[in-house]
This record gives sequence, C-alpha cells and structure tokens, in this order.
Amino acid sequence: MSVPIGRPRRRGGPYAWIVWGGVAFFLVNLLALILSVVVDSFATSWFGDWLPRGFTMRWYAEAWDEFGLGDVLRVTLVVALAVVLVALALGVPAAYALARRTFPGKRLVLLLLLLPVLLPPITYGIPLATVLYKFQLAGSMAGVIAANLVPALPFVVLVMTPFIEQIDTTIESAARMCGAGTRQVFLRVLVPLLVPGILAAGILVLVRTVAMFELTFLVAGPDSQTLVVALFSAAFTPGIRAAQAIDAMAVVYTMLSAALLAVALVFVNPTQIVAQVKETPVD
Repeated sequence: MSVPIGRPRRRGGPYAWIVWGGVAFFLVNLLALILSVVVDSFATSWFGDWLPRGFTMRWYAEAWDEFGLGDVLRVTLVVALAVVLVALALGVPAAYALARRTFPGKRLVLLLLLLPVLLPPITYGIPLATVLYKFQLAGSMAGVIAANLVPALPFVVLVMTPFIEQIDTTIESAARMCGAGTRQVFLRVLVPLLVPGILAAGILVLVRTVAMFELTFLVAGPDSQTLVVALFSAAFTPGIRAAQAIDAMAVVYTMLSAALLAVALVFVNPTQIVAQVKETPVD
C-alpha cells in the first residue's frame, strides 16, 4: 500500500518574517556602528557629510604615542597570559578532583564555583577591591592578576570537568596496574588526552580576561591598566582629546578581541564542553 507523500508544510509564517526582520535590523545597526568608528579613525574631519573629507593614518600614530598603546598592550598580554597559566595550573587538578571524587558538599562547591561566573563582576568586584587594597595589592599588576583570577579559575574548573568526565576511568586503572602513580597518571595519561579541553579553557579565559573591564578598573593603577580600561579612561576622563584618536584605539581593541575570538572558535568545539551521557547496557 503506497502512502501519498504530500507537499512539505511551510513553517513560520508572518511571525518568522518578524523575527528575521528584527535580527536583520539589529545586525545592520551593529555593522553601521562598527563601520562608523572604523571610518572615523581614518578620517581627517567628518561632520555633516556621509563620508569624511579625507583619510589619514596619523590618528593611529597619535593614539600610540598619546595613550602609550605599546605599554598598554604589553600589560594586557602579560596579565592575560599570567591569568591563563595560573588558572590552568590550579583549575585542571581541581576539575579532576570534582570529576573523579564524590564527597559531602560537592553540590555546594559547584554552586560556589558558578557564582563568580554567573554574577555580574561589579557585584563582588567592590568587596574584592577593598580586600586587595587592604593587603596593598591593588594598583599593581599582581593585584590585577589576582582580581581576574576570581572568575577565571572557576570558569576553568567548570569547562574542564566535562572533558575529564568523558575519559573512561579504565584507562587510569590500566595505568595504575602497570605501576604508574597518581602524578604519572595525571601528567602522562590524562593531560595528553585533555589537550583539546585545556586549549579551549585557556583561550576562552584569555578572551574573557582581555575583555574584563569592571575588576581591572577597580584595582588597576597607572602602570597596570589593560587595553579596555585605558580605552574607557581615554573616552571619559576629563581633558580634550581627538575623537579620531580614541576611535583608533577602539579599533585596535576590537581587532585584538576579534583575533582572540577567531582563535577560540578554531580550537573550541562546543560539543566537547557538554559531558557525554553514558549509556547503561540493558540485560
């Protein structure tokens, strides 16, 4: 008996067009906003016309000299790399303990780890800055690194835990049967298998640290400002500055963030962050 195959039913209707129209409107406005900043960073002068009267590269040189972008970029990279290394060194073993051990209060520990990731940084940033000022760490690069570690370390633990849960425990048991200790099992067996997860967590932490404004702004000093804090200071602190130079600085920040995001998308596979559900055999 043959079953007639009808024409596929069209889904959506007017509501789909409204949704896609809203998305398109948002993307067009976002693209226009970014393009206006990019064009203004190259403009000699731009007031009432659709396009500037001329184009020049001198605003980038002026921004580099006036805002000290060389030192700011160096501080940004040092802080970001330090946060990544410390967060991975402490977060990967902690994620292994959470993935392989069951202990009283484990749910509470996971909840406490979620709080710095879910809560807005300003909610705990002011008390954190008060503590760092009390111990005379604020205003230095060490204080900026310590402040950024507060959300970065739990983030690494939460990202790495599913990666570790995907590794079969029989691999560790086989290594222990061959005489390997806990340290050898972790360094020689698990770490090579966790390289994709470590890269994913490290790059995501790097992107978050470069873009972290609130915590860095509260504890940074004159010589420990990252690029996003320096950009905010250039735009809103008192003084007369060329808008084109500030836009040039914004373009540098956008290019740095976009490059880090592109690298993150190359190495990060979102399906690996979700733990695989183990199927139980049916008798």
